[in-house]
Amino acid sequence: MFKRHCLVLMLALTGIAAQAQLKINFSGERPANKLKIAEAAVANLYVDSVDESALVEGAIRGMLKELDPHSTYATAAEVKAMNEPLQGNFEGIGVQFNIVEDTLLVIQPVVNGPSEKVGIMAGDRIVSVNDTTIAGVKMPRSDIMKRLRGPKGTEVRLGIIRRGADGVIPFTVKRDKIPLHTVNAAYMIRPGVGYIRIESFGSTTYREFMEKAQMLANQGMRDLILDLQDNGGGYLQAAVDIADEFLNGGDLIVYTEGRAVRRMEYKARGGGIMASGKVVILVNELTASAAEIVSGAVQDQDRGTIVGRRTFAKGLVQRPVEFSDGSMIRLTVAHYYTPSGRCIQKPYRKGEPEEYALDFEKRLKHGELTNRDSIHFNDSLRYYTLRKHRTVYGGGGIMPDIFVPLDTLQYSYYHRKLAAKNIIINSALKYIDNERKSLKRKYDSFEQFERSFEVPEQLIDGIVAEGEKQGVKPKDDEELKRTAAMLRIQLKALVARDLWDMNEYFRIMNENSDIVKEGLKTLGL
Repeated sequence: MFKRHCLVLMLALTGIAAQAQLKINFSGERPANKLKIAEAAVANLYVDSVDESALVEGAIRGMLKELDPHSTYATAAEVKAMNEPLQGNFEGIGVQFNIVEDTLLVIQPVVNGPSEKVGIMAGDRIVSVNDTTIAGVKMPRSDIMKRLRGPKGTEVRLGIIRRGADGVIPFTVKRDKIPLHTVNAAYMIRPGVGYIRIESFGSTTYREFMEKAQMLANQGMRDLILDLQDNGGGYLQAAVDIADEFLNGGDLIVYTEGRAVRRMEYKARGGGIMASGKVVILVNELTASAAEIVSGAVQDQDRGTIVGRRTFAKGLVQRPVEFSDGSMIRLTVAHYYTPSGRCIQKPYRKGEPEEYALDFEKRLKHGELTNRDSIHFNDSLRYYTLRKHRTVYGGGGIMPDIFVPLDTLQYSYYHRKLAAKNIIINSALKYIDNERKSLKRKYDSFEQFERSFEVPEQLIDGIVAEGEKQGVKPKDDEELKRTAAMLRIQLKALVARDLWDMNEYFRIMNENSDIVKEGLKTLGL
């Protein structure tokens, strides 16, 4: 049947000049064949030249748009960029950097990475890559990264300007595999209490978690605060493996089921590193997917306390469908369910992803982020935890056991505008660039820095002046005062990050976090 219609199309092409209108009979055809003929008709008959690859990609995207918000198509380049954080490494020169005044500033070289091995240092400015100038030419960040990254073993020539040195210093760096860490903080937050923050769930997350948990156990950890705030998820298996470390053998962690996918259960093996001791999990409105699996399992099994705000509510499982050119469809094939039987996927209307994307704004507008009483669950979605039979709900994320409202006074509108224009981060980078050597001489350890360092008043004044220059002003003295107080904390954390690492950033920020404070309070501290 399909061949017959292709013949009709070819005959029509030969006689197109003699026809005022082209008609194709689709009766009895499968929908897929209709799509093929439509693409062939456009490619062969359309008045202007067309990009067939773009046509097909557009058709795929349009088809998936009519499904759920998480079924998506990605090009080969998009797939590569999407997978790197989950795979745990990429190939490049190994530096953390930011763009300051149109120049690449090295924040930190990766320890034992290719750049550190040849002597590149924090504070260096990379001004050229393989004789191509990248400084002062407003080159997009993505283009700079393309030039710095490349296959392992290949070499790249860098031109570097270093404070105190004359001219441009040439370096040749041999690219290598650079690890990407998903556990970005782990330390003893209080005697006997460990803190671990997981940024996402990738292929290396479980190994990273176990290394950090063992380190903290050796330091006397009995109880744990697991921070999953802003964790957008990742691999289901990584979430299952980590949840296993908290539960008893045989405990159900999660199960998945779909129209064409049979039910699959994931159960704990038991004997995990946190099988005993108290567990507190911190969540917020950006905690999603795999992070919700861990939270839901711990809550439903009555193994720990969930603290924070209602999670994102993504309860759909995607399966990759790969094409030979490296592009891929991530197709939703199942729902996942917590041990009590909850599906925590929030409602959505097919074909309306824009409405789905505005959920955060709706929550903020309805007061949900600031008032627990604004959150309403359908009584038909009531479930009970498996041991203590506490009431929990499906159909809209994980509702924490202890709600912590968003402090809208802490991050003022003025503060948010300064941050949106990168005034805060750029000011911090300039300050650390100018003062790096003196700060390292003055503070031998983070503990000394945490006790003694105070943000200079001129740094705050500079941010306020730059904001005014860019049209960002506080509405009154009270807003300026509140913003300045938060800026001091944030800037201190940013300086600590650039002198040490993200671990030290969170050590400072956490002491001023309402959710972390409530988590400690839950543990009786």
